[in-house]
Amino acid sequence: MTPVRILPTIKSPENLKKLSLKELEELAREIRITILETVSRTGGHLASNLGVVELTLALHYVFDSPRDKIIWDVGHQCYTHKLLTGRQLEFTRLRQAGGLLGYPSREESEHDVYNTGHASTALSAALGLAVARERKKENFNVVAVVGDGSLTGGVAYEALNQIGHLRQRLIIVLNYNEMSISPSVGALSHYLSYLVSGQPFLRMKEQAKSILRSIPKVGWPLIKAARALEELVKKTFFPGIFFEELGIRYVGPIHGHSLPSLIEAFEAAKNYEGPILIHCVTQKGRGFKPAQLNPEKFHSAPPFSIKTGKPLKEDNQPTYSQVFGDTVMELAQKDEKIIAITAAMTDGTGLHRFASDFPDRFFDVGIAEQHAVNFAAGLAIAGLKPVVAIYSTFLQRAYDQIFHDICLMNLPVVFALDRAGIVAEDGPTHQGINDIVYLRHLPNIILMAPKDENELRHMIYSAFQYQKPVAIRFPKGRGIGVAIDKEFKFIAIGQAELLKDGQDLIIAYGNMLPTALEVSQRLEKEGLSLAVVNARFARPLDENLIVERARKARVIITMEEGVLAGGFGSAVRELLDQKEIYHPIFKRFGLPTDIYPMGRPEEIRQWLELDPHSMIEKIKAIYQRAGIK
Repeated sequence: MTPVRILPTIKSPENLKKLSLKELEELAREIRITILETVSRTGGHLASNLGVVELTLALHYVFDSPRDKIIWDVGHQCYTHKLLTGRQLEFTRLRQAGGLLGYPSREESEHDVYNTGHASTALSAALGLAVARERKKENFNVVAVVGDGSLTGGVAYEALNQIGHLRQRLIIVLNYNEMSISPSVGALSHYLSYLVSGQPFLRMKEQAKSILRSIPKVGWPLIKAARALEELVKKTFFPGIFFEELGIRYVGPIHGHSLPSLIEAFEAAKNYEGPILIHCVTQKGRGFKPAQLNPEKFHSAPPFSIKTGKPLKEDNQPTYSQVFGDTVMELAQKDEKIIAITAAMTDGTGLHRFASDFPDRFFDVGIAEQHAVNFAAGLAIAGLKPVVAIYSTFLQRAYDQIFHDICLMNLPVVFALDRAGIVAEDGPTHQGINDIVYLRHLPNIILMAPKDENELRHMIYSAFQYQKPVAIRFPKGRGIGVAIDKEFKFIAIGQAELLKDGQDLIIAYGNMLPTALEVSQRLEKEGLSLAVVNARFARPLDENLIVERARKARVIITMEEGVLAGGFGSAVRELLDQKEIYHPIFKRFGLPTDIYPMGRPEEIRQWLELDPHSMIEKIKAIYQRAGIK
């Protein structure tokens, strides 16, 4: 007889409270199977979600969502939470157009208190809810679930500072993962070293070493064992010291996969009158060996085979990220001044080889984008050549540092804006659509975007020679398959290129070039002649080429995969206004200022009418309305 599955009976968190401990453990097993089967088809954040199944079950068993407020920092570990809060049927369409978002979404459910896609925000938001609760004399619990990676972000410490000061009733669950200890709490470990390295401690340690050295054969093994014990003590007891000093009660570490231990700790936390932190140690990828062995690979995985752990689609074409990483590696081999910096995205930005080959010239600063930029400023002042690789959506967190600490001093820092433009499946928080707008008006900065992966190489090579702030944006995903030049070519600042001649004009920026060429070629067959210019630069523009062609054109079209308001097309329009060129019909194609749906890039482009067919029809309509043949 087939046993009855428990998960389908869970319509809301309230149903959990009727289950026995044994049933909860069986439910955890079913949830892992469901997540694994779903993500293997849809892609998604696998390792982190497999690691928080018991933790999420215990939270919803003890607390009463949505009356009690649970905020997930970053939010990519919310799959179990979604399964327990009435979204099992929709879960089959996770991260698909019209389906469930891979992050908490207030629009989806009353159980999703806060939309989180960027890290380190939950503590501040949770404190705001706790303060509001007290002012309104309400009675509910506020729980912030914070990953160890999020604690590398400065805003988390700003929040902890005020939490300890105000001492509001607030529960912090620190999801501490063993496989990412070093990058997650590196700064805290340094503080612990300071605490235990006072002179009395050092004298005692050295005296013990002297005694052990004098013991034949067993002395050195005992010293090594003592060192290991010292590190164990640091890792085990330090978090309590740190948080207690801030005025936050510390409980832990708790086995993050033991339901009895988690439930006991959460029940006790409900009765504590003040801020309390529960330190839970979990394992990424738990229950699926490939994800346990390689959690970074399964952080955000494409569809894969459960049997082998390998992607369903193998593609040997390099991604833009890989081309970037390989290019920086190649340049760094000849120039020891090149330093690479990233913010917790070593693999994602293609810098893993650089990190391996040049460990003393590579810095992963954790989820600390503001610090990454300021750190690069210091390196540049000292004569080094830093390249800062950060996703477009995350670099906007460091806007003030780019302006104040880089651009005002005109420092030669190269920014590699990965995942620029429309980004698949991750929803509104991860779209890299604003970088042209938030960078274009800053002083001294040069903005570039390649038409393909080969041009990306030449742009990186050129950027290191400009001796100015440079930002190069490029999309997520694989290149278009062009041949890669062995020799680097220097691109002069602001130099565009004419790719196709014609009477009227299309000026395209970055990855819109292939689309612009397709549109122009198809319109040519219908009797409309449009030249295609690869702008290469959004700042400075190639004034000579654009102005020369614009004076002869009847229609000017701009294309960009960025927000139109203040974007590349706006820059071209401003140039034409400055040169008093008003007669051409001017049309910008780009992205509206909006919240974007989830889906594949091609689906989103069709929805936004930024696909070739839609643009061709709109351009034909422009000619028809104007009576131009």
